[in-house]
Amino acid sequence: MNVEYINPFIEASQTVFRQIASMEAKLGKVYLKTSPYRSEDIIIMVGLTGKIRGQANFSIKKEFGLKLASNMMMGMPVTELDDMSKSAIAELANMIMGNAATLLYNRGIQIDITPPSLLTGENIHISQSRMRTICIPLLVGDDTVELDISTEEL
Repeated sequence: MNVEYINPFIEASQTVFRQIASMEAKLGKVYLKTSPYRSEDIIIMVGLTGKIRGQANFSIKKEFGLKLASNMMMGMPVTELDDMSKSAIAELANMIMGNAATLLYNRGIQIDITPPSLLTGENIHISQSRMRTICIPLLVGDDTVELDISTEEL
Protein backbone atom coordinates (compact mmCIF):
# COMPACT_ATOMS: atom_id res chain seq x y z
CA MET A 1 0.00 0.00 0.00
CA ASN A 2 1.27 3.41 -0.94
CA VAL A 3 2.32 5.36 2.17
CA GLU A 4 0.39 8.42 0.95
CA TYR A 5 -2.80 6.36 1.45
CA ILE A 6 -2.10 5.70 5.14
CA ASN A 7 -1.87 9.29 6.40
CA PRO A 8 -5.55 10.17 5.72
CA PHE A 9 -6.66 7.21 7.86
CA ILE A 10 -4.41 8.37 10.71
CA GLU A 11 -5.51 12.01 10.41
CA ALA A 12 -9.20 11.09 10.23
CA SER A 13 -8.91 8.76 13.25
CA GLN A 14 -7.22 11.36 15.41
CA THR A 15 -9.71 14.07 14.42
CA VAL A 16 -12.82 11.97 15.01
CA PHE A 17 -11.61 10.57 18.35
CA ARG A 18 -10.88 14.11 19.53
CA GLN A 19 -14.12 15.71 18.25
CA ILE A 20 -16.65 12.92 18.86
CA ALA A 21 -15.27 11.01 21.85
CA SER A 22 -13.13 13.70 23.52
CA MET A 23 -10.14 11.33 23.42
CA GLU A 24 -6.63 11.84 22.10
CA ALA A 25 -5.41 9.10 19.76
CA LYS A 26 -1.64 9.00 19.38
CA LEU A 27 0.02 7.05 16.62
CA GLY A 28 1.89 3.87 17.55
CA LYS A 29 4.40 2.05 15.34
CA VAL A 30 2.79 1.09 12.02
CA TYR A 31 3.60 -2.46 10.87
CA LEU A 32 2.56 -5.24 8.47
CA LYS A 33 0.44 -8.11 9.78
CA THR A 34 0.64 -11.67 8.56
CA SER A 35 -2.65 -13.46 7.87
CA PRO A 36 -4.29 -14.99 9.80
CA TYR A 37 -4.02 -12.65 12.76
CA ARG A 38 -5.74 -12.43 16.13
CA SER A 39 -8.14 -9.61 16.95
CA GLU A 40 -9.70 -8.14 20.08
CA ASP A 41 -13.26 -8.69 21.43
CA ILE A 42 -14.90 -6.10 19.14
CA ILE A 43 -14.23 -5.61 15.44
CA ILE A 44 -15.85 -2.97 13.26
CA MET A 45 -15.41 -3.82 9.58
CA VAL A 46 -15.76 -1.31 6.74
CA GLY A 47 -15.27 -2.28 3.10
CA LEU A 48 -13.27 -0.15 0.66
CA THR A 49 -13.87 0.09 -3.09
CA GLY A 50 -12.47 2.32 -5.81
CA LYS A 51 -8.78 3.18 -6.15
CA ILE A 52 -8.17 1.34 -2.86
CA ARG A 53 -9.95 -2.02 -2.66
CA GLY A 54 -10.10 -3.99 0.54
CA GLN A 55 -11.26 -3.63 4.10
CA ALA A 56 -10.62 -1.55 7.21
CA ASN A 57 -11.01 -3.29 10.57
CA PHE A 58 -11.07 -1.47 13.89
CA SER A 59 -10.16 -3.86 16.71
CA ILE A 60 -10.81 -2.91 20.36
CA LYS A 61 -11.20 -4.56 23.74
CA LYS A 62 -14.71 -4.73 25.18
CA GLU A 63 -13.83 -2.55 28.19
CA PHE A 64 -12.54 0.19 25.91
CA GLY A 65 -15.64 -0.14 23.73
CA LEU A 66 -17.82 0.56 26.77
CA LYS A 67 -15.70 3.60 27.70
CA LEU A 68 -15.77 4.84 24.10
CA ALA A 69 -19.56 4.51 23.88
CA SER A 70 -19.93 6.33 27.20
CA ASN A 71 -17.76 9.23 25.99
CA MET A 72 -19.74 9.43 22.75
CA MET A 73 -22.99 9.60 24.75
CA MET A 74 -21.75 12.56 26.83
CA GLY A 75 -20.65 10.49 29.82
CA MET A 76 -23.79 8.38 30.20
CA PRO A 77 -22.76 5.19 32.05
CA VAL A 78 -22.41 2.24 29.66
CA THR A 79 -22.06 -1.13 31.36
CA GLU A 80 -22.94 -3.55 28.57
CA LEU A 81 -22.68 -3.89 24.83
CA ASP A 82 -26.32 -3.28 24.03
CA ASP A 83 -27.76 -2.07 20.72
CA MET A 84 -27.18 1.60 21.60
CA SER A 85 -23.50 1.18 22.56
CA LYS A 86 -22.80 -1.04 19.54
CA SER A 87 -24.42 1.56 17.29
CA ALA A 88 -22.28 4.33 18.80
CA ILE A 89 -19.04 2.38 18.30
CA ALA A 90 -19.95 1.44 14.72
CA GLU A 91 -20.85 5.05 13.96
CA LEU A 92 -17.45 6.24 15.20
CA ALA A 93 -15.76 3.89 12.71
CA ASN A 94 -18.15 5.10 9.99
CA MET A 95 -17.23 8.74 10.71
CA ILE A 96 -13.51 7.96 10.64
CA MET A 97 -13.81 6.15 7.33
CA GLY A 98 -16.01 8.89 5.84
CA ASN A 99 -13.45 11.52 6.83
CA ALA A 100 -10.61 9.39 5.44
CA ALA A 101 -12.51 8.98 2.15
CA THR A 102 -12.93 12.77 1.93
CA LEU A 103 -9.23 13.39 2.66
CA LEU A 104 -8.25 10.83 0.00
CA TYR A 105 -10.69 12.36 -2.50
CA ASN A 106 -9.08 15.77 -1.94
CA ARG A 107 -5.76 14.14 -2.93
CA GLY A 108 -7.23 12.71 -6.13
CA ILE A 109 -7.83 9.21 -4.76
CA GLN A 110 -11.47 8.14 -5.14
CA ILE A 111 -12.79 5.49 -2.71
CA ASP A 112 -16.20 4.45 -1.47
CA ILE A 113 -16.93 2.79 1.86
CA THR A 114 -19.53 0.25 2.90
CA PRO A 115 -21.70 0.57 6.02
CA PRO A 116 -19.88 -0.73 9.10
CA SER A 117 -20.41 -4.25 10.44
CA LEU A 118 -19.72 -4.92 14.12
CA LEU A 119 -18.53 -8.35 15.29
CA THR A 120 -18.02 -9.48 18.88
CA GLY A 121 -16.48 -12.61 20.30
CA GLU A 122 -13.47 -14.13 21.98
CA ASN A 123 -10.28 -15.31 20.31
CA ILE A 124 -11.25 -13.96 16.88
CA HIS A 125 -8.85 -14.69 14.01
CA ILE A 126 -8.98 -12.81 10.72
CA SER A 127 -7.70 -14.17 7.42
CA GLN A 128 -7.24 -11.84 4.47
CA SER A 129 -6.47 -13.77 1.31
CA ARG A 130 -4.62 -11.99 -1.50
CA MET A 131 -4.40 -8.79 0.56
CA ARG A 132 -1.67 -7.04 2.53
CA THR A 133 -2.62 -5.78 5.97
CA ILE A 134 -1.08 -2.68 7.51
CA CYS A 135 -1.78 -2.18 11.23
CA ILE A 136 -2.10 1.39 12.42
CA PRO A 137 -2.07 1.28 16.24
CA LEU A 138 -3.85 4.22 17.83
CA LEU A 139 -2.89 4.74 21.47
CA VAL A 140 -5.82 6.17 23.41
CA GLY A 141 -4.78 6.60 27.04
CA ASP A 142 -3.90 3.11 28.30
CA ASP A 143 -5.85 1.45 25.49
CA THR A 144 -5.00 0.60 21.90
CA VAL A 145 -7.26 0.66 18.87
CA GLU A 146 -5.80 -1.34 16.02
CA LEU A 147 -6.86 -0.01 12.63
CA ASP A 148 -6.01 -2.74 10.13
CA ILE A 149 -6.12 -1.68 6.50
CA SER A 150 -6.15 -4.71 4.18
CA THR A 151 -5.83 -3.94 0.49
CA GLU A 152 -5.57 -5.80 -2.78
CA GLU A 153 -2.53 -4.97 -4.81
CA LEU A 154 -3.82 -3.41 -8.03
